[in-house]
Amino acid sequence: MKRVLLVLLFVAFGSLVMVREASAKRWLVGDNMGWSTSYGVNYTNWAKGKHFYNGDWLFFVYDRNQMNVLEVKKTDYESCNSDHPLHNWTTGAGRDVVPLNVTRNYYFISGKGFCFGGMKLAVHVEKLPPPQKAAPEVAGAPLALYSRSQVVLLPVVLAVGAAWDAFIHLW
Repeated sequence: MKRVLLVLLFVAFGSLVMVREASAKRWLVGDNMGWSTSYGVNYTNWAKGKHFYNGDWLFFVYDRNQMNVLEVKKTDYESCNSDHPLHNWTTGAGRDVVPLNVTRNYYFISGKGFCFGGMKLAVHVEKLPPPQKAAPEVAGAPLALYSRSQVVLLPVVLAVGAAWDAFIHLW
């Protein structure tokens, strides 16, 4: 039993180390206030300063009996016209997820008159920035005793070694 638990722990740890970081982010529209007029959320201010990237998701949470989520053209966004939506994201559950899978501007409103009360959101979706490159080493700079990657790598190596040692001694 002890051996099986140790093997499972070792496999779980190894899997965790190998998992890549996900680049997509799920944005809860309006944060904990949701998609609503009740709390006076200014969705323009909510989106300001945020970076929306290709592959992210918008998560709309609202009262399904009163509101909806419509994607519209810019002119319809500005005039709160819900007559000709590009896409109706309303599923009826009040928990709608919109994939931001194209680099462009997206415009969302709630029909039924709620857009005039401020329920409208415009987001600009950008390409995911390339990963940061390591800073080049400066010639003549003193040799560092450790790097940031070694600070993370050393405990991982020690943990794997300890688990391997314990595994070998069970045999």
